[in-house]
Amino acid sequence: MTERAERSEGHEGMANEGAAMTVERVNPPELAPPRGFSHAVVAHGTVVFLAGQTALDARGRIVGTDVVTQFEKALSNLLAALRAAGGRPDQLASLTVYATDLAAYRFRAADIGKVWRRLVGTDYPAMAGVGVARLWDDGALVEVQGFAVV
Repeated sequence: MTERAERSEGHEGMANEGAAMTVERVNPPELAPPRGFSHAVVAHGTVVFLAGQTALDARGRIVGTDVVTQFEKALSNLLAALRAAGGRPDQLASLTVYATDLAAYRFRAADIGKVWRRLVGTDYPAMAGVGVARLWDDGALVEVQGFAVV
């Protein structure tokens, strides 16, 4: 980490065992300015690993036929799992987005960003987007997987 790295502190809270939790986003000036992600996240606390989530509803059916609708449902599912584990959206440290059509995902990036800000806010974890041939659930266009520090 460089001295000049832009550092933004996340919320501090208490982990389940009473230890202090911190999340710090680090964006060094020698890297291109991040847009919709952080270059690095330094966190201390309890790690919660979040399984990959697609746009499945409670009955196990894919919701939506476009990448934005499916991203919203998949992210909502991931956040539901995070809340059930005692975490908050701002505690996400890393997120990987898998998309069956990365070009369509990028084309709709502005709409996906609006969904992100509505559901998560303006805290961005370290992120990666990966194009894949297909996902486990038939009809799924997007899957999100990550971890948080609570």
